[in-house]
Amino acid sequence: MSSVNPPDTAPVIIVFGGAGFIGHHLMKRLVAEGAARVISVDIRAPKFPVPGVDYRSGDVRDLSGFAVDGPVSTIYNLAAVHTTPGHPTHEYYEANVLGATEITAFARRHAVNDIVFTSSISVYGPGESQKTEETPVAPESAYGWSKYLAERIHRAWLAEDDARRLTIVRPAVVFGPHEGGNFTRMARLLKKGFFIYPGRTDTIKACIYVEDLLDAVAFAHRNNARFTLFNGCYPDRYTISQIVQAFRAASFPRARTFTIPLWVVKTAASLLRPLSALGLGIHPDRVMKLVRSTDIHPGWLLQQGAAKTGGLPDALARWARANNYE
Repeated sequence: MSSVNPPDTAPVIIVFGGAGFIGHHLMKRLVAEGAARVISVDIRAPKFPVPGVDYRSGDVRDLSGFAVDGPVSTIYNLAAVHTTPGHPTHEYYEANVLGATEITAFARRHAVNDIVFTSSISVYGPGESQKTEETPVAPESAYGWSKYLAERIHRAWLAEDDARRLTIVRPAVVFGPHEGGNFTRMARLLKKGFFIYPGRTDTIKACIYVEDLLDAVAFAHRNNARFTLFNGCYPDRYTISQIVQAFRAASFPRARTFTIPLWVVKTAASLLRPLSALGLGIHPDRVMKLVRSTDIHPGWLLQQGAAKTGGLPDALARWARANNYE
């Protein structure tokens, strides 16, 4: 699917999981910056192919037969099963843990000394308290555990050779064009003229625009340290009310808001529990996530002077200009 034919001797950048939301934006940036050979490896076909990218079908659970010609300069490991809840427990471990094992094994075979890995704030576990990079990990979900174990696998790879470099980012909620997640759903509701707060308006939701996340990743990747781990989010402690108000100020001034009492949300979660076993896509944990804070602090980015304070309003304006919150 590549539209260019660079020489096989040009350094290769491989993006595992390139067909996903973040992968799409990352590869657009890599190509725009002049990367000669960018290879996307994903089990899925891309919805929005990036011209200049060599798309290859591959399953990170088994890369034994996967190879590339020429030297590989950097691996980005974005591959993951991540929707929570939404998958059987074993799928999180197969894709995320086995994927990390296979990708680091591929790096050994091809003498790759540079990996960037996207982990998750789920490694901290749920709770209303603020989490920094120094907060002990306490995952509770299969997704959180699988991401933490994947971090350990990458760090074991790093420890084998002093010439290796590893960058780990733990992104919060990432939003932007083609995201299709919670922020997109929020925008679509506001576009219809309303938004319903699920139980409370002060839930803190750490977040970051996809381009700002990639700025942070690029900054960390340029860091001279062999190992960098950081939280990918804005330093502002945005509540869901502040996020909605920023949306309204940017694009939906006439949208109205309502609040459902918390007891209604909890009752709904309880009543939905029997249905979750039927595989209908309805799960009480998903309902309760709406009223649980993700108060994540980007301590490393702040220390480095690379955190974008007050970034949400500008990000929503950029998103609106890009494609009207789709």
